[in-house]
Amino acid sequence: MEGTPLISVRLTSLSKGFPGKTTPALSKIEADIKSGCVTGIVGPDGAGKTTLLRIMAGLMKTSSGTIQMASSNISYMPQKFGLYEDLTVKENLDLYADLHGTGGLERKEALGRLLSFTRLAPFTSRYAGKLSGGMKQKLGLACCLISRPAILLLDEPSVGVDPVSRRELWGMVKDLSDDGICVLWSTAYLDEAERCAEVLVLNEGKLLYTGAPDGLFETVRGLTFLVEMKDEKTKRHAALEAIQRSEVLDSVIQGSKIRLVLKDGAPVPSDLKGAKSVEPAIPRFEDAFVKLVGGIPKERMMTGEPSSLPSDKASYGNSFEVEIENLTKKFGSFTAVDNISFKVEKGEVFGLLGPNGAGKSTTFKIMCGLLQATSGTARVSGVDLIKAAAVARERIGYMAQKFSLYGDISVVDNLKFFGGVYGLEGTSLDQSVSSAIEQFQLAEYVNSKANTLPLGFKQRLSMACSTMHNPGILFLDEPTSGVDPLTRREFWGRINAMVERGVSIVVTTHFMDEAEYCDRIALIFAGRMIACDTPDKIKLSVASTELPDPTLEEAFIELIKRSLPGVN
Repeated sequence: MEGTPLISVRLTSLSKGFPGKTTPALSKIEADIKSGCVTGIVGPDGAGKTTLLRIMAGLMKTSSGTIQMASSNISYMPQKFGLYEDLTVKENLDLYADLHGTGGLERKEALGRLLSFTRLAPFTSRYAGKLSGGMKQKLGLACCLISRPAILLLDEPSVGVDPVSRRELWGMVKDLSDDGICVLWSTAYLDEAERCAEVLVLNEGKLLYTGAPDGLFETVRGLTFLVEMKDEKTKRHAALEAIQRSEVLDSVIQGSKIRLVLKDGAPVPSDLKGAKSVEPAIPRFEDAFVKLVGGIPKERMMTGEPSSLPSDKASYGNSFEVEIENLTKKFGSFTAVDNISFKVEKGEVFGLLGPNGAGKSTTFKIMCGLLQATSGTARVSGVDLIKAAAVARERIGYMAQKFSLYGDISVVDNLKFFGGVYGLEGTSLDQSVSSAIEQFQLAEYVNSKANTLPLGFKQRLSMACSTMHNPGILFLDEPTSGVDPLTRREFWGRINAMVERGVSIVVTTHFMDEAEYCDRIALIFAGRMIACDTPDKIKLSVASTELPDPTLEEAFIELIKRSLPGVN
C-alpha cells in the first residue's frame, strides 16, 4: 500500500542465551522495525537491549529464531564509542573516513556536512579527550554517519549527558529519521521513550510491549493521580505510607506533591493522612512501565516510621547543615566555579543540576571535601571544610557515581573495611555491619563478591558503606545512573526514610523527574548559579503564553538560554 513504511528490521522468535546462564538474554522476540522513524529499545540494565543491538550489528549470532535486515549498510554506536582521545575532532573523523574508504570530494563534502550538522566545526582542532560528554557523543554520531547508513544503531547514547546536550542529540537523530534512516535508540531513560515513534519495551529478556508510546499510556489512563499535602514537609512520609498499600503500584515525589499509580479498578485514595486534595494526572511512560512489571515490590521499600524521627525534627528549616558562601574554584586562568552561595537545611534533599562542564561536579567535590576551593567558604554542620577538613568528613557520607567498592572481596568485608575507614572498631563495627546487612537486606549475598552482585544490590551495598557511621549529611553523585525504575524507586524510598530521620541529602542528577524528588534544586551554568528554588517554583518562573505548563527539563533549558549573553 502506498505510504506504508518500509520494514528495515524483522525479528522472528529471536532468542539468545549465554553459557552458564539459566535464563536467556533474549526470549522469542517478535517485532517489525520501520524505516524513517526513531524506534526506542527501552528497558532497564540487563533487559537485553545491548544484546539485541549487537545481533542487529552482526557482532553476535542468535541462539534461535531469525533476524532480517533490509540493508547491510549499518552503523553501530556502542555505549563506549571508540573515540581516540589523543586525536583531534578532525583527526577522529578522518580516521573513520579512512576505515569506510571515503576519500576525495566525497570525504570533503561528508566532513563539512557532519561538522555543520553536529555544530563541531569550531572545535576541529580540539582533542577528543578535552570535549564535554555531550560533544563526545556528537563526535561519535558524526563518525557513525561518515558512510550515511540506512540503519543506525545507538546504544544508550544519552547516558551521563545533560538535558541540553540530550535535546540536541535528539534533534539531530530526528532529522536523520526524517531523511529516511531507520534509527534504533536504546535507553534506560523512560522519559526518552515518549519521544520515539515506536518502542520495544524489554525486561529480563522478554518483550513486554511493541508499538507507539500512546498505546502504552492507555494502560494507565485513569490510574495516575497527584496528591497535594496540607503540609509539604509531610510528603515523604505520606509517599512511604502510600507505597505499602495493596492498591498502590507506585508512589513517588513530584515537586510539592506525591504521584500515585493505582491498580486496575482501585478506588481513588481519599484517606491518605495529611492529604489536601487528590487530582487525576496525565500518564507518563514510567507509570506504564511500572504497571507492566507489576508495580513496586512492597518488601523492597523502607517505611520510615514516625517513631524513628529524632527529637530535634522540629528544627527543620532553622538549622543549616551545609553552607556555601562566595565559593570560587579556579584551575589556572579558568574559573570553574564563580562566587556561588547557597545553604542546605537539616532534613532537606538538595539537588545540584547543570550541563556537563558547568561547574556542578566541581562544586559537589568541594562540598564533599574532595577538592579545595580557591576562595570562599564551605561549612558542614558548622565545621569549615578548608580549615578542618578531617573533622568535617567524619560528619558526611559519600556515594560516588561509579561503583567504587572493592569488587574482589565479599559484601561483609566491604562493610567492615568502610566501617574501619570511618573510624568504627570492635563492638561498634560489628553492630554497624549487622545493622547494615539487616537494613539493606543483604543477608543472601553477605559472602558474595561485590562485583558479582545484581545492579540493585550493588546500589544497596554502596549506600550501606557510605552510611556505616550514621552521617548527618549524605552526598550522592549521580546515584541512579543506568538503574531501572524499580531499583531507582527502592533507592529513593531509602533516601526518603533517611530524610524522615533528619538526614540531609545533597544529590547530583541528570534525571529531570528525579530532580523533582528534591525539596530544592540549584541550577549551575558556566560556573555560576542561575537559579535556586523548589522544582515547582523554578517551573513557574519560566511559564509563559508559549510555555504555559513547562516541564522541569523545559524550565532547565529556558533558564540556561536566558543566562546566555544577548538573550533577553
